Amino acid sequence: MKRQSLIFKAPLAVEIREEDCPDPQNGEVLVRTIASAISAGTEVLAYTGQIPSWMSLDETLPTLKGAFTFPFKYGYACVGEVIAIGAGVEETWLGRKVFAFNPHESAFIAPLDSLIPLPEGLSEEDLLFLPNTETAINLIQDGHPILGEQVVVFGLGMVGLLTTALLTRFPLHRIVALDRYPLRRKAALELGITAAYDPLSEDVLRGLRSILESLGYHSGADLVFEISGAPGALNQAVEITAYTGRIVVGSWYGRKPVALDLGGRFHRNRIHIISSQVSTIAPELSGRWTKARRLEMAVEALKWLRPSFWITHRFPLEHAAEAYRLLSEYPEEALQVILTYT
Repeated sequence: MKRQSLIFKAPLAVEIREEDCPDPQNGEVLVRTIASAISAGTEVLAYTGQIPSWMSLDETLPTLKGAFTFPFKYGYACVGEVIAIGAGVEETWLGRKVFAFNPHESAFIAPLDSLIPLPEGLSEEDLLFLPNTETAINLIQDGHPILGEQVVVFGLGMVGLLTTALLTRFPLHRIVALDRYPLRRKAALELGITAAYDPLSEDVLRGLRSILESLGYHSGADLVFEISGAPGALNQAVEITAYTGRIVVGSWYGRKPVALDLGGRFHRNRIHIISSQVSTIAPELSGRWTKARRLEMAVEALKWLRPSFWITHRFPLEHAAEAYRLLSEYPEEALQVILTYT
């Protein structure tokens, strides 16, 4: 059987390559892809060559072997249908819709224990948001929101929007978000948050402080999530974080340098900067939480959120180059972009 695979060929260049797809072996199935989601933050870094070439594609997913050395396959959000089974697999798997952490390609082989069946009541497109929802949960677990706190989110890409959406379920005093693009700010305001700002606008920090200090008994944000991917946002986060506040950094800056001012508010305010990455569980939670439990929680969260309404663009796989060009050159026009397969 032949399949079409998306190849990151060189900076700013992707191609669709036809190749042989192997047959499923013992305990494996063959999945025909229906759709796959582009994770804009990470994949645009990969597309533009801004990830160090020595870094592994992923240290925890067997489907992403190798490093960010061109050419390579990438992507980790596929939904498809099981069309063939290997030895030892029950025939009831035939025809089932499943999620897999797999690169963008029209068909793939997967062991059963790596697949997540489509839950009842969820659409195939909702399930594409699973990886980013798990990331949002990881960020929130690392931030430990407390009742009545003031929370600020820098960056309203898909991870930022999902994080904001989950935060609205907490009994927080205020949630304020920042993003350069009006489309994203509008999506966040529709979730019912307090305010949304353009981080590049004049006097944005003054506006933020005006909202955050209106309680009268403390100054600044208790908890900040920096998930914009913009290195300059981290300094803004430091500027509006309260004494002993926490900043959770979920951004992956790639090769972009970060010039962080640690000589001002950071020095005297005992601010905690926390690195957060979804590949692992925070040590203080690992006695009770596993990746399997967190992933199960992400599936449940998808049932609350039904986030497929955030899909703004659907491109056939053969037009993937247009999708990446859109995300790289005109990010203000898109929320979630997916690839479709026929």
